[in-house]
Formats: sequence, C-alpha cells, structure tokens
Amino acid sequence: MDLKEIQNLIKFVAKSGASEVKLEMDDFKITIKTGSDEPNVTYLQQPMQAAPQMQQQAAAPQESQAPATAAPAPSAAENKYITVKSPIIGTFYRKPSPDKPLFVEVGDSIKVGDTLCIIEAMKLFNEIESEVSGTIVKILIDDSSPVEFDQPLFLVDPS
Repeated sequence: MDLKEIQNLIKFVAKSGASEVKLEMDDFKITIKTGSDEPNVTYLQQPMQAAPQMQQQAAAPQESQAPATAAPAPSAAENKYITVKSPIIGTFYRKPSPDKPLFVEVGDSIKVGDTLCIIEAMKLFNEIESEVSGTIVKILIDDSSPVEFDQPLFLVDPS
C-alpha cells in the first residue's frame, strides 16, 4: 500500500463518520482514529522488517456529530447467541449479485467457512465467512446498507 492509497483511505474513513478503523494485512497494520479531541493520527507498522515505523498526521475534517444512541441491552435469550460482527466498514450485501440467491437466511444451518455476506469497501467485494457453526437466528442489517467496523451483522445459535 503506497502513500497515495493511505491518504485515500484516510479521506474515506473521515467521510464515513467512523470513529476508529483498523486494517490488518499480511505485511502491515493501519489504525485510523477520528472524532476525538486528540489529533487524528494514522500508524503504519511493518512487522518484523527493517523498515522504521511510519506515523502520519491525518488531515481529516472534524465535524460536530450528534452523540450516538446506545444500543438496547440484549435480552436473556440473545445472550446465548454468538454475534457475527463486521470486520470492515463498507456496504453490506446478502447475495453475490442481484440475480443470485441469498447467501444465508434465518433458520439456515452454517458451518465454519461458509460465506454469510459480502461487504463492499472501496470497490472491493469482501466475502465474510463464518467463524462458527450453528443456525442463523437473526439478520441484523438490511441488504445494501452501510455498516461500520465491528457492527453486529448476524446472531447465530451455536447449539
């Protein structure tokens, strides 16, 4: 990832309204934080290499944002379920293309490695695979909706 791509990623995160984004790839990690009183900083780390750690000030515009409403507390029944969360920010899609069937529906049995959805980020379509086996109990996001990093997508009953 070159400096231009990093700058484009910073601009994308700033426009998305996310407060923090972490991107980890094989050869580097990037953390972008926005919306705090501290200056916005992007850290680029290249693990186990001779290249020095690079820090760069992110020139993301600060906008006044209304405080986010707290998510309702999960009920006792939902506590036994595993929550599948979004690993990235982007647009959530339940099927590979408009003319194809849905990846999963409520009541479907899934196993580790099954594709649950696609999240489009910066014109890249990322298949999100299940890390657990079980039954889909609830789909928490509408098709073609924007999602944030770590936002709950599915509830899975592991039993």
